[in-house]
Parts: sequence; structure tokens; C-alpha cells
Amino acid sequence: MARSNPGLLLGLLLLRLTWCVAVDGGGVEEGGFVFPVVVSTWPFREAVRAAWDVVKTGGAGGSAVDAVVAGCSACEELRCDGTVGPGGSPDENGETTLDALIMNGKTMEIGAVAAMRYVKDAIMAAKLVMEHTGHTLLVGEKATSFAISMGLAGPTDLSSPESIEKWSNWRQNNCQPNFWKNVAPAGNCGPYHPINIPKDPVKSAVWEDQGITCQEWLQNDNLLEPTSSHFNSVNRHNHDTISMAVIDKQLAHQLMVLRSKFQEGDGPIPGSSAYGDDEVGACGATGDGDIMMRFLPCYQVVESMRLGMEPRDAAVDAISRIARKYPDFVGAVFAINKKGVHAGACHGWTFQYSVRNSSMQDVEVITVTP
Repeated sequence: MARSNPGLLLGLLLLRLTWCVAVDGGGVEEGGFVFPVVVSTWPFREAVRAAWDVVKTGGAGGSAVDAVVAGCSACEELRCDGTVGPGGSPDENGETTLDALIMNGKTMEIGAVAAMRYVKDAIMAAKLVMEHTGHTLLVGEKATSFAISMGLAGPTDLSSPESIEKWSNWRQNNCQPNFWKNVAPAGNCGPYHPINIPKDPVKSAVWEDQGITCQEWLQNDNLLEPTSSHFNSVNRHNHDTISMAVIDKQLAHQLMVLRSKFQEGDGPIPGSSAYGDDEVGACGATGDGDIMMRFLPCYQVVESMRLGMEPRDAAVDAISRIARKYPDFVGAVFAINKKGVHAGACHGWTFQYSVRNSSMQDVEVITVTP
């Protein structure tokens, strides 16, 4: 009787921060399967252990889906690297919002939420979108309303003393650094206006007469309004992501991808933050999501493996495509094929990812060096 392919499941959460050489994390060759397997970006050992505790049992309650949700939920609770999950990095208006994605690689179903406010269980919300709607992505207030209607706790203030302090410090530094460009004032807090664009006299008149009112209207959203506005800043420890892949020895031909990212970016974008196909393998990404989503690196990795590339070569190829266009970008991917062979590649930083399989006594951290 032919052996069925093990089920794969991938889950993630995001980090922002020279070219790095991929370091093969091992894995097993065909015929030597060592399953289950859990792979995660960064040395998030507790998240990998949480996923492993679920998937190692197999059977009911031990599916790859359950495991990746458990792993990413652990990072939400632990606020990995100080930014993943509630109380993590705030946006420009001082508010923490959450993104998450989960994907079934057998059916190609996806559930995702983006810029979700006032609900702390982002990965659970994404799972509910996949299981209980025909949609792929819910955004903002719609995501919040859906999650609460499905029984998740809320509305909840997602701020923390740390996030409030980050935002306050950023404001005191004249809102620098930020992602605005070609606007004035360039080195100060907004409101911002485009430069080098011919003025429309009608729009200018409307702005002069009603600009303050419009600003107040945008800022005073009274739907599920938090108690106050707080937050933002930009570096590795405010743009963090966990990407987690799980190969389940019990579920045949199932791959899921989960990504939770707690700022606007590529977190809920299939093919960018994560992607998988149970016939091929999976990929998780971390880094400058605004750049990476222009290239869909995880889709590229999976399709390269489909064409015969080994995980190491597929990961390096996907990252190098971005680096050729954006030499200053920072990011990384890990790749795992359906045999359990895994590898990573990075640009602009030293990358680490964590692995646990049935041949290991505990989580091992793989370093991808410059």
C-alpha cells in the first residue's frame, strides 16, 4: 500500500528590521521521513514547543491546524520579541491592530484578518474566517465585528504600557522614522500634504474650509473606540513575525499556512507572508513586508520547489530576486518541502529559525549567517 504524504501546516507572525547565505537546517530524505516537524522563524522556542505538544500526539486534537494555532497563540500571549500580539507595536495613531493568515494547502482555502481592532486572538479569528465564511480576508471593523460575533472576546484595548511608551517616544522624536515620502512636513508630525503635485483649487478650498473637521472625523472613529490613542516606532523589535510550519504525521495531504502579523504589511497577504501546497511544501517569510509583498516570495519559493529546486536553492532564489531590485531591504524566508527538508535565506540581517522533529529532544535553532 502506497504511503500517503504527511499533512503539512504552516503558521506565522512578522518581524521588520547584506546578503546572507542559506544554511541548510537538515531534514530527511525521501524514504527517511521524521515526522511530525515544526519549523518557525526566529528562536521562538516556546511557540515551537506549544505547537509540538499538540502535533506530537496525532489523532483528535493533534492536527497540524491545531498545532500551528497553538504555536502562534503562544507567541501572541508571550508577545514574542516585544511586538507580536496584543500590546505590541502601535501604528501611527498610537493603536495596536492585528493581522493573521491561515491556509489549507489541500483545498487552498485561506482565512485572514487585517488591521483588526479590539480583538486579541488574531489567529483564531483568521481560522474562523476560513471555517465559517466563503471569504478570504476581512479587514478593520468588519474583522472585529465578525470575530466578536463568533465568540471571541472583545472589544478589548490592545495597548500596553510598553506600546504607549513606544508611541510617546516616537512622537517626541518628531514622528521619526516613518514611512511617509514626498510629503511636507518631511521631518515632523503631520498632518502631511503631498509635494510636487499641482494643486487642485477646488480641493484646496475644501481643505482650507473643512480640513480640521475632516482630520477630527478621521481620528474620532466612535465605533468600538479605545479609551485613548497611544503608540509607534520602526525597527526589528516593533515589526516582529512568527512564521510556523507543521508537518502532521496523521493528516494526509493537508497543508495550512498561518501568519499573524501585528502591524499593517504583508501578514495577511497569501504568497507574501506565507504559502503552501500539500503536494510541494511551504514557506514562511519575515522582514520588510512592504517590500516583500511586491514579490510574493513565499509563492515563488513553493513554485520553485514544485519545479524541482531544493529548499535551500528556492529560498536563496526568492530573496535574491528582491535584493536585485531593492539592495537595502531586510528580510528572510524559510522553506520546507513535503519530505521535511528545510532551509533558510536572508538579506540585510542574520536570520534564525527554530525546528523540532521526532528525532530531536528539544527545539533546535538554525542560524543563517551573512
